[in-house]
Amino acid sequence: MGAVVTVGTFDGVHRGHQAVLAEIVRRAERRGAASVVVTFDPHPLVVVNPAAAPRLLTLPAERQRLLGASGVDRVVTLPFTTELARLAPEAFVRDVLRVQIGMDELVLGYDHGFGRGRSGDVDAVRRIGAADGFAVDVVDAVRDDGQPISSTLIRTAIAHGDLVLAGRWLGRLYGVLGVVARGAGRGRTIGVPTINLPVPDARKLLPPDGVYAVWVTIEGRGTRDGGRGRYGGMMNQGPRPTFGVAERGLEVHLFDFAGDLYGETVLVEWVRRLRDVQSFPSREALVEQLARDAAAARDSLKQASVG
Repeated sequence: MGAVVTVGTFDGVHRGHQAVLAEIVRRAERRGAASVVVTFDPHPLVVVNPAAAPRLLTLPAERQRLLGASGVDRVVTLPFTTELARLAPEAFVRDVLRVQIGMDELVLGYDHGFGRGRSGDVDAVRRIGAADGFAVDVVDAVRDDGQPISSTLIRTAIAHGDLVLAGRWLGRLYGVLGVVARGAGRGRTIGVPTINLPVPDARKLLPPDGVYAVWVTIEGRGTRDGGRGRYGGMMNQGPRPTFGVAERGLEVHLFDFAGDLYGETVLVEWVRRLRDVQSFPSREALVEQLARDAAAARDSLKQASVG
């Protein structure tokens, strides 16, 4: 049957990536072939130039989830090793894409490069394809105001807290997957119950700490709402100085939800930053501020839904 294949890191699975994924699905369906994404873990720069390795927009499980939702038939994640980094483009195409994956058509983004020193650029791969008898197709950049959308641009936007711009380039809200853990239960004592997520893998890029309006999607089963559901909420990202907690954490209060989510996988999506993390002189002062935060968060979520 053969396979229509694309290769890349796909960090963020942004709109440029989505165009490539849609193209391999379209071509594979037209030919009755399989559509296959070949990607890597860890990020190649972790191996070839650790000092330049970026924080990730999508950890492996998040990327797998997004790639799987794109409609492709299969996602193959290759361990990126020094041995793989040393492969010449011809060897990578022959030994990995042709022999292991069964590729007979390759679709690449306009700026793609793989193999030793990224020497497998589009021109080189076209020459390999012509010699080896497989088709090579290139997808043009997806641009915003004339600028090609890239993972690097999105990382910069998120690091500076520009969630609107990052979301425009991603084609969705920026989010993090996590498993709900047991916390200290302080929120319940002040009438604002929360779910607690462990701080993500250090490779994950987070926006600046603060209090945020968020959407929370319950990915697992067994919740009182009968399964997957989406709820608005507000999240404290960072320390909790009023309670003397210096460690960074993700603590989320869900609106209009009652239930036990311990052990459930949830997707938290940042919508809008409401304020800095603050220390309050008393619990009463904190409760009053949380009421203001909840009103601001609900308003932000309503505006986001309308927009």
